[in-house]
Amino acid sequence: MSTPARVVVHPDKQVLADLSGARLLVALVDAQAARGEAHVVLTGGSMGSAILASLGASPGRDAVDWGRLHVWWGDERFLPSGDPDRNETQNREALLGSVPLDPRRVHAIPGPDGPDGDDVAAAASRYAAELASAAPDGEPSPTFDVMLLGVGPDGHIASLFPGHPDQLTSGVAAAAVHDSPKPPPTRITLTFETLRRSDRVWFLVAGADKAEAVRNGVHGAEPSASSAAQVQGLQETLWLVDADAASGLH
Repeated sequence: MSTPARVVVHPDKQVLADLSGARLLVALVDAQAARGEAHVVLTGGSMGSAILASLGASPGRDAVDWGRLHVWWGDERFLPSGDPDRNETQNREALLGSVPLDPRRVHAIPGPDGPDGDDVAAAASRYAAELASAAPDGEPSPTFDVMLLGVGPDGHIASLFPGHPDQLTSGVAAAAVHDSPKPPPTRITLTFETLRRSDRVWFLVAGADKAEAVRNGVHGAEPSASSAAQVQGLQETLWLVDADAASGLH
């Protein structure tokens, strides 16, 4: 089952970040109240870090049991740990480095300094194995409580680019991406199949340059035009956008 998309328009990027951060805090607290732990998938880019910074500034942030939060990433540039262009590095600076996470529950995507060296395919397989190890028996990954996804002007999400040969990779939880149209060219990404294993999928989008991507995503465009349109949440699909990004919907 999947859910139809719902659009929530915010007046500007800062309000979008602040209210999305509050929304994420509540979702994590609710998930932990129901099951004792929560799984969140983070995203990079300016919005991915802005929402975390806003959550971190909230007086309610310690309502989250940070030690029982599993942190995953939707994709990662295949760069060494600590590289400023890695999503993980940016997210740690925004919030993760200042809360008491359990290191065993922080699931960073391996880079070339990992056990597999420069073998990006092996590193992607390693991440897929880590997803499976945190899942119920026989499942390829956990069911994530919240999946955060940025959207590029071309409609890409994670590192799944419309029309790219690696976009429609299936049968694996995580895949290597070669010759990405956006640098750096080598990446690791969750596949569509894994992204869809989420109770809540939230697309975070700001800026007029994203208006066409929002329109295509909300209206269910084909994979050649929109990767975002291919992913819905099991319980909720939200497009959390600012007024500029929503301008193409009118």
